[in-house]
Amino acid sequence: MINVQHVTKQYGPVKALDDISFSIHKGEIVAFLGPNGAGKTTTMRILTGFMPPTSGTVKIAGFDCLEEPWEVKKHIGYLPETPPLYLELTVKEYLIFVGRIKRLDQDQLQKRMEIIINQTGLAEVQGRVIGHLSRGYRQRVGLAQALIHNPPVLILDEPTTGLDPNQIIEIRDLIKSLAGSHTIILSTHLLAEATAICQKVIIIHRGQIVAIDSPEHLGAKLRQSEMLNLTVKQTDPGLLEALSKIPGVMHVSNGPEPNTYVIETQIGEDAREELTKLVVNRGAGLLELSTQTVSLEDVFKVLTKTDKPDA
Repeated sequence: MINVQHVTKQYGPVKALDDISFSIHKGEIVAFLGPNGAGKTTTMRILTGFMPPTSGTVKIAGFDCLEEPWEVKKHIGYLPETPPLYLELTVKEYLIFVGRIKRLDQDQLQKRMEIIINQTGLAEVQGRVIGHLSRGYRQRVGLAQALIHNPPVLILDEPTTGLDPNQIIEIRDLIKSLAGSHTIILSTHLLAEATAICQKVIIIHRGQIVAIDSPEHLGAKLRQSEMLNLTVKQTDPGLLEALSKIPGVMHVSNGPEPNTYVIETQIGEDAREELTKLVVNRGAGLLELSTQTVSLEDVFKVLTKTDKPDA
């Protein structure tokens, strides 16, 4: 549905994007992650036809962004970081205005209005002036304008910026509900957001794609060993040494709290059953045995590590 191949964007001697390529399939929700200045906004602007790439090709729904820009615009809905709202209009007036710009006829507009107002939770405020709405409702109106013509592709730039925690949850749930019927790429700096709503993440750093995968697979690729947390009830001076002798265990250390241990095992070696037997047989009292996971934040830190500041 979205196909970016060998795209470079150059501003004089500076490469904002350096030969990036990625594809997003129909119905996927994909997060576009990167530090400030990594190239996220430039990529979004190229995808929406706001600016052309210096080289490379971008196709959306099979249409080339350079050769068929009007067809591309028909197939995308765009929500910029600051929604393009007319604050003096009511919600309904604004959506009618946007629908007419999108060239929907009267019947199409009426049907889409009913669907979108209900889908985005705007039924109770459709008659209110946008300038009197909360930030969360304004963001919903922004999503509604992006959806009014039922585009197959949604491009969302920082869709939850500036919202309070409850509003963030509401907008995330709304975006998740669109999966399958729409292909969505969203730019975000919130790693929790990417983990919560996206099936795949694309990490960009210094204008280059450094990773494309699901959050879970990225963590597995980064991990060189399995880490387990063990908590026992009774103090056992010889337990640490006994744990280290179990097959597959590479290293054991004391945890941050009394009677806790951090156990490192080889990838693919599930030592939990043997660890459990040992603790029970020694009468130490097993309270917890859990697996440590590598978070998307850990992956992001490693892949975007900067040894020296950008020029």
